[in-house]
Amino acid sequence: MTALLVLTVVVGVLTLHTTVNAGCWLRRPAGGPVEVDEPVAVLLPLRDEAGRVAPCLRSLLAQRGVPGLRIVVLDDGSGDGTADVVRAIAGDDPRVTLVDGAAPPPGWLGKPHACHQLAARADPAATVLVFVDADVVLTPHAVAAAVTALRAAGATLLSAYPRIVVRTAGDRLVQPLLQWLWLTFLPLRAMERSPRPSLAAAGGQFLLVDRAGYATAGGHAAVAGRVLEDIELARAVKRSGGRIVLADGSRLAACRMYDTWPQLRDGYTKSLWATFGHPSAAAVVVTLLLLLYTAPPLLAVAALAAGAGTVTATALAGYAAGVAGRVVSARATGGRAWPDALAHPVSVVVLSWLTLRSYHLRKRRRLSWRGRPVS
Repeated sequence: MTALLVLTVVVGVLTLHTTVNAGCWLRRPAGGPVEVDEPVAVLLPLRDEAGRVAPCLRSLLAQRGVPGLRIVVLDDGSGDGTADVVRAIAGDDPRVTLVDGAAPPPGWLGKPHACHQLAARADPAATVLVFVDADVVLTPHAVAAAVTALRAAGATLLSAYPRIVVRTAGDRLVQPLLQWLWLTFLPLRAMERSPRPSLAAAGGQFLLVDRAGYATAGGHAAVAGRVLEDIELARAVKRSGGRIVLADGSRLAACRMYDTWPQLRDGYTKSLWATFGHPSAAAVVVTLLLLLYTAPPLLAVAALAAGAGTVTATALAGYAAGVAGRVVSARATGGRAWPDALAHPVSVVVLSWLTLRSYHLRKRRRLSWRGRPVS
C-alpha cells in the first residue's frame, strides 16, 4: 500500500509539473497577422515526398508578413517524381529555388546532410533560417509569427511544435506522447536559462535559427551523423553559447507525421534508441514509465476483484492523475484529449515496446529509413 501511495503521489506531482509548464512556461507565438522586416530563408528537404509535399509548399507560398521570404527546396535523391510536383506548384515564382541534393558522404546521415546543403544554398542576405518538414502545413502568418517570437525571446534557436494530426488508432495512442513527454519531464524554464547542452529539446518539423548563431554552432556539420539532428543541433547551439526556446506552434502549423501504422512504427523505431542513449538508461526509463502509468490501473482492477477498497481507490487516483496529465498536454498543444487520454496506460505500453524494438534492431544493424541505414 505504501509503494502504491508513493506512485500515486509521484504521478500527481508530475501532472502538476505538466500543468505549470503548459500554463506558465510554454511560449505561444501570436497566431494573427505579424510583419517582419528581415530577410528569411525557408528550407525544405524532400526525399520521396511526391504524395504529401503539395500542401506544405502551397502553405509556404501563401506566407504573409515576410517581404524578404525566399524558399529553397532540396530534392534528396527522390525516385517518385517529387521534383516534378515542386516544379508544377512553384511554377516560375522567383521566391522558390529547387536544387538537386548530393548523396550523403561517409559520416553523414541523409537528413542533416540535406539541411546542410540547404543552408549553404540559402540567400546570403537571410538572417533567419527556417527548416520545415514536408508533412507540415503552415498558417499564412506562421513564419512571421515564429520569427517574431525568436527575436522577442532573444534566442538563437526556436522550436515551434506543430499540432499533430491524428486519425488512426496508432496515431492516437503514440503521437500525443511527443508533447506529453517534454511537458511532463522537461523543466522548460530551466532549459531556457541553463547553458547545459544535456538540457535541450527541439523538433525539426518547424525549427528556426538565427543565421549567425547557426554558423557559430557549426551548423548541421556539427551533427552530421546524428539520428536526432534537431536535438543535437539545439545542443550544439548551447555549446556555442546560444539560447534555445520551445514554443507551442499548434496555432501556426499542423503535421500528419505518418500515414500508416508501419510508417509510424518504423519512424519511432529508427530514433528511440538515440533518445534514451545507453540501453541501461532506456531500461530504467521504461520501467519507471510502466510503474507510474500502467501499474495503477492494473492494481485497481486486481484490488477491486479482491475487495480491497482502499487500495482500489488509491490506484484509481494514480490512474486518474496520469490521465489528467495527458488531458492538460493535449489541451495545451492543440491535441485530442477525450477519450484518448483514458488509454494513456496503453500508450505507455506501446512506447515501451517501440523502444525495445528500436534497441533490438539497432543491435542487429537493421535500422533504416527511406532506404538508407541510420545506425
